[in-house]
Amino acid sequence: MSALTPQLDANGKLKHFLTLDGLDATLLHEIIDRASGFLGVSDQAVKKVPLCRGKVIANLFFETSTRTRTTFELAAKRLSADVLNLNISTSSTAKGETLLDTLRNLEAMHVDMFVVRHATSGAAHFIADHAAPHVSVVNAGDGRHSHPTQAMLDMLTIHRHKPDFGQLRVAIIGDILHSRVARSQILALHTLGVPEVRVIGPRTLIPAQAEEALGVKVYYDLREGLRDVDVVIMLRLQRERMSSALLPSEHEYFQLYGLTEERLAVAHPEAMVMHPGPINRGVEMDSQVADGERSVILEQVSNGIAVRMAVMSMCLGTQNLQHSQIAGATDGQ
Repeated sequence: MSALTPQLDANGKLKHFLTLDGLDATLLHEIIDRASGFLGVSDQAVKKVPLCRGKVIANLFFETSTRTRTTFELAAKRLSADVLNLNISTSSTAKGETLLDTLRNLEAMHVDMFVVRHATSGAAHFIADHAAPHVSVVNAGDGRHSHPTQAMLDMLTIHRHKPDFGQLRVAIIGDILHSRVARSQILALHTLGVPEVRVIGPRTLIPAQAEEALGVKVYYDLREGLRDVDVVIMLRLQRERMSSALLPSEHEYFQLYGLTEERLAVAHPEAMVMHPGPINRGVEMDSQVADGERSVILEQVSNGIAVRMAVMSMCLGTQNLQHSQIAGATDGQ
């Protein structure tokens, strides 16, 4: 994290949302509480609140993700912001314009926030380093590094069913090695006081020294790792892992690590099942689990809109505070 782009402003309020690393439990609970308040907006006849009216939010997705981009766009519109979706494949960056040139041109259009998704780790931090002082940056996923809004929507989902984080056992299953989602989830769970976080997967997809580096318990056997857990988080298995010799086949992966009702039986009777989506049915889990009564996967999608509304409104609220302070200082002269 660059000292030049702290996520918090001088008043301790959120300016950028780039990673969960360094953020305390108070701030994470503030995001959860604010997002909880936004959940009811979806049930209103007019699904909007005026918190970000007059603000311009640009979605800069250098990596394809229909679901994440759509929820960010919908969240911004529900805050009454104006939204600009930059099609990177046909943008000036594909014609030789540098990323910084693109940012400067967007800033000249008075954009207030960049929502950035990029295949390179650290891309959102780079943009925050070089953005104008009045611009906020939200990380929508960068390389293998971080996906903080996904982790926070997962925390909101857990909190709504099991509000006492201090009493939970949580298991994360799948490709831990390459997953920015898993890294962000582990940070969030530790910060919120979860006493036991387990990671389960084949040895080729678990980082070396994961117990020390990530503060987790490592299991290579699915049944053993699932025993008595309260929350089960399945990760999406990238199909390129199958062609890279890290795994033999989708069929064999499902035989060893695919979630079924029979395997889930060793977890706590009220255990909840989560997945960031999209699901590879018959690879990470079978349809009986995905569509079963313990699955909260569709709820995660709804909660994603509320969490992104919370994060964007908090960052843009910091801008409003800064502007009012500047105006007050000017009025006093």
